[in-house]
Amino acid sequence: MVLVLCIGDLHIPHRAPDLPAKFKELLKPGKIHSTICVGNVCSKVFLDYLRTISGELHVVSGDFDEFAAPEQLVLDIAGFRVGVCHGHQIVPWGDADAISLLQRQMGADILVTGNTHKFEARKAGSCLALNPGSATGAFSVSAAGTSQPAPTPSFVLMDLDGQKVTVYVYQLVDGEVRVEKIDYNKAA
Repeated sequence: MVLVLCIGDLHIPHRAPDLPAKFKELLKPGKIHSTICVGNVCSKVFLDYLRTISGELHVVSGDFDEFAAPEQLVLDIAGFRVGVCHGHQIVPWGDADAISLLQRQMGADILVTGNTHKFEARKAGSCLALNPGSATGAFSVSAAGTSQPAPTPSFVLMDLDGQKVTVYVYQLVDGEVRVEKIDYNKAA
C-alpha cells in the first residue's frame, strides 16, 4: 500500500492566500508516501511546504510557476506508470480525447493533470485519468467572465495496492470536507 497525494492549481499567493485550514489539518507529515503536484503552485515558499508533507515530491511546471520544473514526468510508483502534466499544453484544455492521446504517448496507467481547476476522474479502457482540481479553489482563467461558479477546493489521495488503486477525492463544500471513493483496477 502506497499513499500518494495529488494536488495542484494552488495559485498561492496570486489568487488564494493559503491552502484551506481544513485541508492543512488533513495533510500532516508522516502519513503520505509521495506527493504529485500538477503545477501552478506559483510560489517557491509553498513548494517548500509541500516538501514537508511526504518523503517524495514530484512536481511539473504550470504556466504561472515562479520556479523551474519539468513539463512532464513519468513515474513508476507501486507497479503503476504514472504520467504527470500540468495540462495547459493540452488543447483544448481538459479535452477527454486529447488527454487520452497524451496518456497513450506517455505509456501511463494513470495520468494526472490539472489546469481546469475542477476535479475529474475518467476511466478509459485500462487507463485512469485524474485531475485533482484546485486545492485552494482558485478561480480559473477559462471561467473568468462567465457565469460558471467558483471552483470547489479539492485534492486527491491515491492508495496504490498491487493491481488496485483506490482514489479518495477530498472536496471542501459549504465549509465541510466531503470524501468520495473511486476504485480502479489495473489491466492484467
